[in-house]
Amino acid sequence: MKRQEQVLFYQFRDMEKLQLARKVLSRMNIVSKVIPVDAWTQKVGYLLGMKGFKAAGKPDADDDFVFPHEVMVLQNIRNKRLDEVLIALRKAGVSKVQYKSVVTPFNTLWTLRRLCETMQKEHAVMVQQQEKEKQKTE
Repeated sequence: MKRQEQVLFYQFRDMEKLQLARKVLSRMNIVSKVIPVDAWTQKVGYLLGMKGFKAAGKPDADDDFVFPHEVMVLQNIRNKRLDEVLIALRKAGVSKVQYKSVVTPFNTLWTLRRLCETMQKEHAVMVQQQEKEKQKTE
């Protein structure tokens, strides 16, 4: 039996873009959920509705996490299907979402905050490598 494909959206402020993305996914029989801004204390597995995960407490007032980037977390979408989904979103006019993550057994145990911070670090390394490559060709 095929596992239900799901996409979580976090920090999308452009409602038109969000609605368009959700419409494309719905046509592809992919469930999507919008995650509240203060959900960064929750484990990814909990946000996906996986068994065995319980809600974490609300963040402390003095513990503030600001992550201004749009995030897509994709569950049970891999390989060719992942390419299909990303192409369909691009063709529909959903402008690039820099922070995307595929769910793994490992990152379901992370908080959304840790996932976002990890993606941000990986993105910075990628940008740095692209800059180095660019300098070599100049």
